[in-house]
Amino acid sequence: MTVQNTGMSPATADPSQSRTVLMLLVVMNGVGPVSLYLLVPVLPLLAKLFDAPVSAVQLSVVLFMIGLAISQLITGPLSDRFGRRPVLLGGLGLGVAATIACIFAQTLPQLVVARFFQALGGATGMVMCRAIIRDIYPRQQIGGMIALVTAVMMIAQMISPLIGGALDIYFGWHSIFYFMAAATLLVTSGVALGLPETRRRPVFSDDAGFFRDVRALSSSRAFISYALCQMLASAIIFIFAGGGPYIVVDQMARSTAEYGLWYVTAGFSYMVGNLVSVRLSPRHGIDRMIWLGLAVQITGAIANTILGVTGINQSPSWLFGTHMIITFGNAFVMSNASAGAISVRPQAAGTAAGIMGFLQFGCGSLFSELGAFLGGNFTTPLPVNIAILFTSMTCAAVIVFILPRNTGAVSEETMIEAEESEAGIM
Repeated sequence: MTVQNTGMSPATADPSQSRTVLMLLVVMNGVGPVSLYLLVPVLPLLAKLFDAPVSAVQLSVVLFMIGLAISQLITGPLSDRFGRRPVLLGGLGLGVAATIACIFAQTLPQLVVARFFQALGGATGMVMCRAIIRDIYPRQQIGGMIALVTAVMMIAQMISPLIGGALDIYFGWHSIFYFMAAATLLVTSGVALGLPETRRRPVFSDDAGFFRDVRALSSSRAFISYALCQMLASAIIFIFAGGGPYIVVDQMARSTAEYGLWYVTAGFSYMVGNLVSVRLSPRHGIDRMIWLGLAVQITGAIANTILGVTGINQSPSWLFGTHMIITFGNAFVMSNASAGAISVRPQAAGTAAGIMGFLQFGCGSLFSELGAFLGGNFTTPLPVNIAILFTSMTCAAVIVFILPRNTGAVSEETMIEAEESEAGIM
């Protein structure tokens, strides 16, 4: 596949240039999530400093996630309209300005608003990362590349709270925002100097192309199936993240520190799953990898539910042991479902990635609340176990009943033409 406009091609590009582009994809994908997790350790401190209830400080987290969702829904289509580079640079620039505003915030409302705009800017890197991967890699490699970028980002997310806590201890909480601003500015400079425009067709001269892409995606069974599958797979992570603290701390009477250590195992398993997916995806293709991931994910969810019924998983080792199986398979599903969704209509990869990001984080906040309700209002992990199993089965049902058969056996062009013909827009 040749990448027009830039002359880049995965097969012919200079290896050093390819490594540079891959590194930029990793760091720009991590700007939003890392900015979220860096501040988590000092949230109790901020409540004291601003003399505000914990719920008010928690609002900064909620609005940050809403900002991540809204931004992706907007910037994805804009990148299809105007190109990846200008939208990406604009979003990262907004992130730098908003982070500087956080430094000078004098009240909690000022900080919350600045954090919202920080999320709007930081999320641009997340949606552009998926779109650019679709621009420069053939379909059979997309799942592996998304998995690779996600695996590296998981490492950054796992150590972000540690870095945020250390910065607060040694330099004060403002230093976290100085660090964020410097890092985001560095990423923006790297993108400006080292990332070419990867969009494979000329920008629209009018809105006809944009609306044609939106109609094609909204009427595509393949896109709807992949996008819902990716959303439901991520919902499993949010359900457990919402209910896990209540299960471990309240039901099992363990410390918050112990919960944090156990939760790292879930992140580690998810990271390993992505690394394995990097090796297997090019060989087995998107749909087979999704089915393999679903099989592993459902197996772990069934085991978790059985242990919940018998009462065996009343210890963190059993609870997180089975959840590690779930997250390992979940990595296969999420990366390859994302790859499938942005491959349905390659020229609308930005729009597709934006819709997926909006569904993931927008619905993710609701699933997180569901997990918190189930974990905080019962005396057993079983309700959370059942919710995860039900979500896993629904994820598989989406692939069984909505996804057209043999999507991986046809060429991209044939698939696009079939979807457009079905939508009546050719």
